[in-house]
Amino acid sequence: MSEEWRRRIEQTLDEARPEAVAKRHAKGSRTARENLADLVDPGSFVEMGGLAVAAQRSRRSLEELRAQTPGDGVVTGLATINADRVGAAAAQTVVIVNDYTVLAGTQGFFHHRKIDRVLDVARSRRLPVVMYAEGGGGRPGDVDVQIANSGLTVPTFARWAGLAGVVPRIAVAHGYCFAGNAALFGSADLRIATQRSFIGMAGPAMIEGGGLGRFRPDEIGPIEVQARNGVVDLVVEDEAAATERAKQLLGYFQGPVPDHTAADQAPLRDALPDNRRFSYKVRPILERIGDEGTFVELGQGYGGSVLTGLLRIEGRPVGVLANDTRVLGGAIDSAASRKAARFLRLLSASGLPVVSVCDTPGFMVGPDSEAEGAVHDMSELFVAGAQVRTPWVCIFLRKGYGLGAMAMAGGSLDRPDLTASWPQGEFGGMGLEGAVRLGFARELQAEAEGEDRDALFESLVAQLYERGKATETASFLEIDAVIDPADTRRIIASVLSGGIGGERA
Repeated sequence: MSEEWRRRIEQTLDEARPEAVAKRHAKGSRTARENLADLVDPGSFVEMGGLAVAAQRSRRSLEELRAQTPGDGVVTGLATINADRVGAAAAQTVVIVNDYTVLAGTQGFFHHRKIDRVLDVARSRRLPVVMYAEGGGGRPGDVDVQIANSGLTVPTFARWAGLAGVVPRIAVAHGYCFAGNAALFGSADLRIATQRSFIGMAGPAMIEGGGLGRFRPDEIGPIEVQARNGVVDLVVEDEAAATERAKQLLGYFQGPVPDHTAADQAPLRDALPDNRRFSYKVRPILERIGDEGTFVELGQGYGGSVLTGLLRIEGRPVGVLANDTRVLGGAIDSAASRKAARFLRLLSASGLPVVSVCDTPGFMVGPDSEAEGAVHDMSELFVAGAQVRTPWVCIFLRKGYGLGAMAMAGGSLDRPDLTASWPQGEFGGMGLEGAVRLGFARELQAEAEGEDRDALFESLVAQLYERGKATETASFLEIDAVIDPADTRRIIASVLSGGIGGERA
């Protein structure tokens, strides 16, 4: 074999750049190729464009470019991920790993060309994509290319965004992720970031150049901000944890797995507090219903009254919506509506079934809610639910009131393939207390303020509760069944196994 070829290949590897690798490690970070090796199945990676260098031949020697700009700052190619669980065919994945040791991971001419090439392969072969998006954005130093003036004719962003609804796209951020890199990260379907991430649509130089002041890189888009505003779906400790989560999330889109275990379901019968006004933790309920160790929550720091996540039930991947009664009593506000609508679109586009676990007094109302754009955001949740084309199972744990409950069921209680309730379920056009205050205002006013009025109020609430109990609602065929909580997992699995439901027209 050619010694020249061997030397050129070796120049692209970490071993040829010990100083750059040491600098990376000194900051507690991994190299692009270390992340790649941890992500893909051993021996499966087929690199594309590995011999590229920065488009700066007119200002730097070729030998220098080969030594300092290997791959033009990004490693791209094809690999299998999780093949031992889902098989080689389902495990085929396009991989893009930005290399921060090369010109701070900036996006140059050949850098973009490499990404464009593998995105074309992802579209033509319908392959999922995992991207590590660390980097400083556009690179002005690529002076070799004279075919453009503004540099705005770059297909990468449109090609990446155009894969939405076509293939699953998972992005990982670590360190500084600014400008074009942030645009790619933010356009992904699922976005993972480490605790040491700083993500912004502009870095310090661009901000200062725009006359907006001087900022350190670590003052722009810190993780606590980006998790709270919904930019990040999953926050993890470091790159190793991010890689593990990327593999796990990708697995949900690769199909069912044969091996699974589940916890004892009997404790679900006592999962809710006896007092219907008390809140409770819904996450342990979801974890018990799903296969052990498979529940991954997304967007935990944002729109907290609706929980979104992925899990498996008898090996089959599903997406989950659930109300968290500890946040706004489970009322769905604007942020929760946006979060849930985006998640439903992802599930439908990816062919994953929906399991909604409901306990809500309805949508959050009032002047403050309207100031947040409630009408638009909450209506979008109805639109997203109506567009779902995958099987849907809706389980009411307790409260199911008003438009919010309808939205959690895809727009109407007869929308899912199965709508069922635990025995504690209660239903109505609005919350019981509000319904009494609104519908029986005259009767309440007729009673003297104090114990007599309070007693009448509680009596009227109790009457409406009896009328709206799950068993009564089921007798009018507004829901399909009232189930033993311990049977929840079995019933969901049965519906999703193919006996009921299927892709919607």
